[in-house]
Amino acid sequence: ECFYEVFEAEIHQVIVENRLFKAGERIGIGASGGKDSTVLAYVLSKLNRQYQYGLHLFLLSVDEGITGYRDDSLQTVKRNQIRYGLPLEVVSYKDLYGWTMDDIVKTIGHKNNCTFCGVFRRQALDRGAAILKVDKLATGHNADDIAETVLLNILRGDIA
Repeated sequence: ECFYEVFEAEIHQVIVENRLFKAGERIGIGASGGKDSTVLAYVLSKLNRQYQYGLHLFLLSVDEGITGYRDDSLQTVKRNQIRYGLPLEVVSYKDLYGWTMDDIVKTIGHKNNCTFCGVFRRQALDRGAAILKVDKLATGHNADDIAETVLLNILRGDIA
């Protein structure tokens, strides 16, 4: 329990010292259903209530259209929506672009498909943020995520 208190206090301190948010702002939280985005949603929601930041928080999730990939995590996002009482917007590649990642892989094959997906996901987050009219978009990415992505892309030969 002590860890949680220190963790939350440090995040609050960073938010306040860096003036990350202003009262009344609309903040989108990139929600994949993974542990990082779940913790981000929990902490921002809790601190917003506890310290009365006055933020309007929204969950934003992307459905890439990869069979069997996003189904379970979208269920987690939907549970988080209920648990934290936050509105949820799910944007899909199919709705935004007219095709899914499964469609893309059928066309281009597996080589470089992670590059395509990453670019499309970032654009989908931007479009979802525009739909929600958010002022800022918070994601739960960390340095380990970046290192892992680079290493996996190199190992796959996906370095286009």
